[in-house]
Amino acid sequence: MRAVSLSQQPVFNILKQDFVCGYKDIENKRYAGSSRKHSPSGEAVDTTNGAGPHNIQIFVMDPDGTVLTCLPGYWCSQDLASELEFAKQLGAVYKDPTLTIADRNARFTEMQLNHLKAHSKALRKRSEMQHFDVAYEKEKRFLTSDVFNRTVINPRTLNPNLSNLPESAIKTCDVIMHQRMATRPFIPYEEFDVAAFSDYGKPMYDRHEDSLATEGAPIGNDPRAHPIKTTAKREGKSMLYRAARYGLSAAMKR
Repeated sequence: MRAVSLSQQPVFNILKQDFVCGYKDIENKRYAGSSRKHSPSGEAVDTTNGAGPHNIQIFVMDPDGTVLTCLPGYWCSQDLASELEFAKQLGAVYKDPTLTIADRNARFTEMQLNHLKAHSKALRKRSEMQHFDVAYEKEKRFLTSDVFNRTVINPRTLNPNLSNLPESAIKTCDVIMHQRMATRPFIPYEEFDVAAFSDYGKPMYDRHEDSLATEGAPIGNDPRAHPIKTTAKREGKSMLYRAARYGLSAAMKR
């Protein structure tokens, strides 16, 4: 995000002029996922909007900490710029003294869904879910997940493995995001259910042993992601065990 989306125009100027930027490390949060490590020498490239929702969430908030919008995962520069401008519009509604709380909340929901309708085909294409995330949703929670557009699904004709699920039945990440935000009008950050909001796709990514030399250990909320911490904990337990055994031996000799 820093090397691609956040450093490009017009996002850079929008953030510089209209926002106070900060970040929060979510490494040990229960909703944080895990992914492969990227070396400093690795090339920074674009990916699809919404990819990696468990690894990063971009919150846009009013100065009082009220969430105006949240973008889960990665977002390319041009689409991020559009969402930041939209957040400013939501901020104006939140600050409008002529609106009641009920009116503001209703306007919030309406704006989220209307903004979604205005998304172009190109933006939708840039927001397609990654194949392994779709596979996870199909296999693990097809009956309960909201990432499927059930109005175009005919249960009678589906194969048991869902291999003939129509492409239009799989929502793009921008649709998932705005539909979920529409049900969360002007919530304080402390009360925002990040775990539920960013929960789509595969939270933990597999690491093949033959890729260890080139890709390294995973990073994130996974014991394998913390080799230094894990090693230190293991060595600490070993030292404690040796010390206890030595103390017991000394006591027996006495």
